[in-house]
Amino acid sequence: MDICKIPENSSKCTVNTMECFMVLSTQAQKISIATLCGLFGTLCVFENSLVLYLIFSSPGTRRKPSYIFISSLALADILASIIFVCSFVNFHVFNKTDFSKETFLLQLGGVNTSFSASLSSLLLTALDRYISISRPSEYKLLMTRKRAWVALGVLWVTCAAIASLPLLGWNCCTLDSTCSELFPFVDGNYLSSWICFIMVLLGCIVYAYAHVLWRAHQHVAYMEKHQAQAGKQNTRMRMDVMLAKTLVMVLTVLVLCWSPVLVLMIYSIFARLSNHLRKVFAFCSTLCLLNSMVNPIIYALRSKELYSSLRMVFSRFRRQLKTSEESPETETTHKSSVIETVCEDMIMPCPRTEDPDIL
Repeated sequence: MDICKIPENSSKCTVNTMECFMVLSTQAQKISIATLCGLFGTLCVFENSLVLYLIFSSPGTRRKPSYIFISSLALADILASIIFVCSFVNFHVFNKTDFSKETFLLQLGGVNTSFSASLSSLLLTALDRYISISRPSEYKLLMTRKRAWVALGVLWVTCAAIASLPLLGWNCCTLDSTCSELFPFVDGNYLSSWICFIMVLLGCIVYAYAHVLWRAHQHVAYMEKHQAQAGKQNTRMRMDVMLAKTLVMVLTVLVLCWSPVLVLMIYSIFARLSNHLRKVFAFCSTLCLLNSMVNPIIYALRSKELYSSLRMVFSRFRRQLKTSEESPETETTHKSSVIETVCEDMIMPCPRTEDPDIL
């Protein structure tokens, strides 16, 4: 399929024009995208589902606001992976255009809601760590479970409202305005506003974590100076420092994975993109899946509570597997098989295995 150029005028709201956004021109490119999406998407759903199970299966973690926010992040990553992979592969790999403008904007809204909620959950986690380290004596009073759930409700409603604006009428077809070169039917001004929203979230996260790292550094220096006073307070500070470092790693991965996409989005606002850059954007979009896939790995490696829960799950699974292998039914079946084989070799009548004397 030849790559076509998006027309300059605004009358580009037809199904035929949708083909101009299908930038993958070779079979190798389509196979590569499908492989990346399938691998990252599958691992992301599995890993984040495991994180949710570990958090809510343990009373010690599901009651903590920190892990409530992390569970929201995991849920957002699961939804983003499912919606993104299905819509992205269906559009770019299988070149499906048998859907309406509303259907496409609904899918795009789902992707935007999930990824925005993922980033916003990380912001709430940053604020949680900020309060925990800056005001430790008042943390339990300020950050309660009820307030955590209310904050998550506001977060998801806000992200869904912003993502649904194109579907509700803020699109280039309804407004007869300039369309984005990266997304069909999306108004250029809306894309600019969404980028500003994401940049504000990133800025707030960076500010919160800068303060968290500064206070964490102070705590480390304090603990090294007062090793003889290692008590409950120092233990809590060690946990705060560990969790802060873990979430900074999550933030670093987030910035590295999202930077190429955001840079190309910003560039598309001020300049016309070539077909090559739009192909690069398609491949860079899969980095968002990579980010969602890496987050649970960081949790398992850095969070002692989740790591301990994971080890308990694996230990329980091994015990159940060992028990099933050594169950009475298995032993009975094995003995019955041995008796029947011996009797057949001796050409003699065999007793019934139900006889208790045989066992």
